[in-house]
Amino acid sequence: MKRILLLGLFIIGLGFALFNFSGMANRGEFESIIIDFREDIPTINVSQELSAIAQKYQQQPTLNSIFSINDHVYIVEGDRKLLKQLKKSSLKQKTEYIEPNYIYQALEVPNDPEYPKQWNFRSINIEQAWDETKGTGITVAVIDTGVTKVPDLKITKFTEGYDFVNDRTEASDDNGHGTHVAGTIAQSTNNAYGVAGIAYESTIMPLKVLSGSGGGTVADIAEAIKFAADHNANVINLSLGGSGESNLLKEAVDYAYNKGVVVIAAAGNSNQNSAAYPARYPHVISVAATDSTGEKAPYSNYGAGVDISAPGGSETGKILQNTIDPSTGESVFVGFQGTSMAAPHVAGVAALVQASGVTEPAEVLKVLKQSARKLQEDPLNHFGAGHLDAGAAVKLALKGQITFKDFFRWLRDNGYLNPRFWIDGGAIALLPKIAMVLGSYLLAWVLRNYLPFNLSLQSGLIFGSSGLFFLQGLYVFDLPQWPMRLFGSSLPELGNTVVGSATFNPLFASVLIPFALISFLSGHQTLKWFAIGSSLGVAACLGISAVVDPAVWGLGSNAIAQGFLAINAILCFGLAYLASQGEKQKHKA
Repeated sequence: MKRILLLGLFIIGLGFALFNFSGMANRGEFESIIIDFREDIPTINVSQELSAIAQKYQQQPTLNSIFSINDHVYIVEGDRKLLKQLKKSSLKQKTEYIEPNYIYQALEVPNDPEYPKQWNFRSINIEQAWDETKGTGITVAVIDTGVTKVPDLKITKFTEGYDFVNDRTEASDDNGHGTHVAGTIAQSTNNAYGVAGIAYESTIMPLKVLSGSGGGTVADIAEAIKFAADHNANVINLSLGGSGESNLLKEAVDYAYNKGVVVIAAAGNSNQNSAAYPARYPHVISVAATDSTGEKAPYSNYGAGVDISAPGGSETGKILQNTIDPSTGESVFVGFQGTSMAAPHVAGVAALVQASGVTEPAEVLKVLKQSARKLQEDPLNHFGAGHLDAGAAVKLALKGQITFKDFFRWLRDNGYLNPRFWIDGGAIALLPKIAMVLGSYLLAWVLRNYLPFNLSLQSGLIFGSSGLFFLQGLYVFDLPQWPMRLFGSSLPELGNTVVGSATFNPLFASVLIPFALISFLSGHQTLKWFAIGSSLGVAACLGISAVVDPAVWGLGSNAIAQGFLAINAILCFGLAYLASQGEKQKHKA
């Protein structure tokens, strides 16, 4: 009892500590708040909620952009005080997120326009990669300050983008940062003018989310990521970041990742032992910066979250590309430095890898890491997997050394567990399954005077009520799903295991199989208790299903199906009671 009390106090204390921990997620700057209504809330109800917010807090929420209509993402001006009030209000029950609309910044360091040479391309061994591919057929979304078609982007291919800052289709640059980044990826090359780009036969998709001052909101960045994923981008470059963690942004990254898009971001310029957001998210390739000697750039973040390093430049050697002078709008060749400059090196090489036939995000990351030039000593993880090597990456991709995907694949996100089982269906399916298990034990407790709580009985309770239901969320690439559904099904669900239907087969969802089990196994010393437990488990399963999801073949999901399940639940419990009584009489005799 003392141990249980101490464990309870420990859990309460740990929860209190985590609840009050400020951490990086609370240190970001914001001037507005994201209100993301659930998609199942009718539009008229959303309008009523928006009016109530405006009346109560004297702030009118507005749709973030025309792309927010279906997702119901609204923005309201406000500070931490308003955020706290909104989170404590009844609005929380009708929303997916109420969170800060953090302002992220472009991550460049002040530039020097005199640096004339692209030492950075030779340091990543780009010439060897160009012998095989130049990135044809790959679209790279540059989510940044926009892209202006300067002279050295004249023959670079572009696809339609969008300006999320000003809500218009033309995504021109008024800062210079985004155009510089796009130049590293796909500057026009072999045109007898200016400088080169890494994947210069790829296509640029310009998406403006940062204003002329270099700042932009999480909501705009998240929508741009989804826009890119929905408009056939293969690679996304995010040379931006901040310290605030955002569920909306993470959801957008996961959305793009699940659609097969490689997402790359700058690790940050704070010289801190962790990557910034969004580089820190699991499905983002986080890029640290090196200088012209291959050492960690003085400003570059390192440590936790860094996946790989690439040239970002320093005062002794910057990254030269063609961009605009924001004060005049004129074309200039200028050197920048920062992890913002390192990230597009990796984005360009990722485009070359995809053009070589390796397209899945996890496999692209694997190629980049395996081909990187390793460093013997890197205790603080300054470089992640090592220095980016374009030539080795393309060579590895063309050799087809990534073969594990033919046998197993990380299912959905990471590992074999499929989060959609818990996210999409878990809120509905998980609780009833737990209720079925607990219900079977409760029925056994009712008959405690007649039942020995041994392993056979408990196995029957689990088998009859829920099965190993968590196995239904396992997905193994290219293998049939019915074995997982088989082991993850309860006895009443076995009739629809192979076809994968959620509707009960009336033969299995009845007292017939428990009756057969008890009849055949009653003479066995151990298995009889398994049969009795199965009968109680089926009773719990059918009873809960009658309330939650009464769907039976031939009976529909109406009151008739509900009555069928309820009656058979009662019969199963009665059968278990009679069988346990019979065992009691045997022991008395």
